[in-house]
Amino acid sequence: MSEISNNKEGSHARPPHPRRPGAHALARIGHPTPRSDPADASPHTFPDGGTWRTEVPSVEGPEALSAVLKESARHDVPVHRISQGSGVWMLTDDEITEMVDACAERDIELCLFTGPRGTWDIGGSTRTDSGGAGPRARGHDALAGCVEDALRAAELGVRCLLVADEGVLWTLHRLRVAGHLPVDTTLKLSALTGPVNPASYAVYERLGADSLNVPSDLTADHLTEIRRISRAPMDMYIEAPDDLGGYVRMYETAELIRRGAPLYLKFGLSKSSGIYPYGAHLREHTLATARERVRRGRLVLDLLARHGAADGMSPPGSRLPGELSRFPVPEGS
Repeated sequence: MSEISNNKEGSHARPPHPRRPGAHALARIGHPTPRSDPADASPHTFPDGGTWRTEVPSVEGPEALSAVLKESARHDVPVHRISQGSGVWMLTDDEITEMVDACAERDIELCLFTGPRGTWDIGGSTRTDSGGAGPRARGHDALAGCVEDALRAAELGVRCLLVADEGVLWTLHRLRVAGHLPVDTTLKLSALTGPVNPASYAVYERLGADSLNVPSDLTADHLTEIRRISRAPMDMYIEAPDDLGGYVRMYETAELIRRGAPLYLKFGLSKSSGIYPYGAHLREHTLATARERVRRGRLVLDLLARHGAADGMSPPGSRLPGELSRFPVPEGS
């Protein structure tokens, strides 16, 4: 089994020259391999000096979490973050507490989605070809529901909240600044509203995002463009679910890290039907796909090791993003 090396706190173990796939064999027959431009590399890291962390998404409850933890131990897949997509409101207090305790025991960050969103409410425009307002929170009540979810989750020990609406993001950031959410709460922007250009990425960072999921169809050049103006951690599906494109970019992982660091590698799964909002009627499918996401993660880590690009992983347990740029929060808001 391939080994993944951990950084020591504060070190910068960025691999200097990852091997390009197939380069040695192609060179023997005179086939040129494009050279990497050092100017394209991201100059940023996580506060611990790492360039990448891992995330297993779509872990919809305690049973799925247990399956992921067992599988990650079996395949030796380090996990920095576990995320859930159905929402805080789809879990009981006991279920949330069980997930919090299981993740805390293994020093893994648990991230739960906040509240109602447009793809599930009564607004018909989300079901049109244009998608309408998409997953955004429609009206005051949906916004308030997301706030309610965030406060409830925080009270139960959750320290990472997933959002899909810029208004919800700004509101939760203001609550964090005012001390109504714990200061170490991190806010993660969903892939459902991920920014696709440097300016929008910078805006979401300033609204309070601590990590931002970008669509998996962005090119390596796009990541370099973003990194020229922002160091906020980036989340990216190395394999995307079908409703987010179904892209499988395993062989590009080393280059995506080089361009996009600090980067969370998300182990998604293509050719798999959706599971949101999760319930017992989707149990077997959810557990099977949870296990397969971890196995896909092992494949990605093996590729990194073979290409000499595995040394940049953050130490296990790392979660905070470091200093980021924010819009000023008005006093008394």
